[in-house]
Amino acid sequence: RRATRRSMTPNSETELAALIRDANGPLRIKGGGTRPIGRPTSGDALSTNALSGITLYDPGALTLVVQAGTPVAEIEETLARENQRLAFEPMDHRTLLDTTGIPTIGGAVAANVSGPRRIAVGACRDFVLGVRFVDGAGNIVKNGGRVMKNVTGYDLVKLMAGSYGTLGVLTEVSLKVLPQVATSASLVLPNLDDATAVQAMSAALSSPYEVTGVAKTGNDTVFRLEGFTDSVGYRTGELSKLLARFGAAQTLDTQQSVAKWTDIRDVNAIAKSKGDIWRLSVKPTQAADLVSRLNPEVVQYDWGGGLIWMALPRGTDPRPEMTGGHATLIRGDSELPRFHPEPSPIAAISAGLRAKFDPRGILNPGLMT
Repeated sequence: RRATRRSMTPNSETELAALIRDANGPLRIKGGGTRPIGRPTSGDALSTNALSGITLYDPGALTLVVQAGTPVAEIEETLARENQRLAFEPMDHRTLLDTTGIPTIGGAVAANVSGPRRIAVGACRDFVLGVRFVDGAGNIVKNGGRVMKNVTGYDLVKLMAGSYGTLGVLTEVSLKVLPQVATSASLVLPNLDDATAVQAMSAALSSPYEVTGVAKTGNDTVFRLEGFTDSVGYRTGELSKLLARFGAAQTLDTQQSVAKWTDIRDVNAIAKSKGDIWRLSVKPTQAADLVSRLNPEVVQYDWGGGLIWMALPRGTDPRPEMTGGHATLIRGDSELPRFHPEPSPIAAISAGLRAKFDPRGILNPGLMT
């Protein structure tokens, strides 16, 4: 059978559907190859790299339709020419995971990859207007719309975002884009302990100054402001006054701010760690105490303390120390479950969805268990 199978890098949605429909065994769904996560799945690799290109771009309507294998960099370059952007700020995992390949938009949507700006504008899934995908039976499915006013029907968009290719293989996504900001600046408070840093981040997020990023990396607690130049200047000054009780803030200009937040987005501070890399989502009020109990080798807080990246000794499971939230093992060879175990009712719903969309169980089997 392997000798007669066509290329596992289909050149069209129709060819992809035929490959899935004719498959006799499991398939490993592959995007740009930058984010291997979950237990290794068996079967032949099925890549969406050839399904690439911008199908429709309407800058006036702030909408973009692209094939799933389109590189994120190509999309960002196209948007930049019209002074627009992907506001959800998808991270590049290659340094953290020591991988090659090219980040694609299909991979970003499949993993719901969302950067530091999520706290201000929403996650990747909030910017996806519609999807086309092929389910595990080889059926081509379309859901949502290509423009904001035409988004109707069951919201399979939210279902596909974050499903890691276990429900279907994305072939096309429709996205809402936003205008690029005129300028940005950041304030940095050095040498705060974790509990104080969380307090400072909470104070900034509760302020009226429209902070679009709050993180602690290394010894720096960083606050980002974006928008029109005069507005950013005013808000930076006022936020600095608000944060004065935590110390004297240093100011980063646009170039410094962009570089700083690229490092935060890609979690570069943790990339060289030898331990397992975990991503924890918790209540910010619980973050500092949890970290003190786990005592990680390296830690980075994002989303005001609601997202914690940490490096732990190999085989260490942080979940028993957690009283809520969830943890995902991003990098490591441990036999521990990579995704947070679901409560029984949720697990039953998940199993039912997989049975509906992939009745033969051939799409990335076992990846999320």
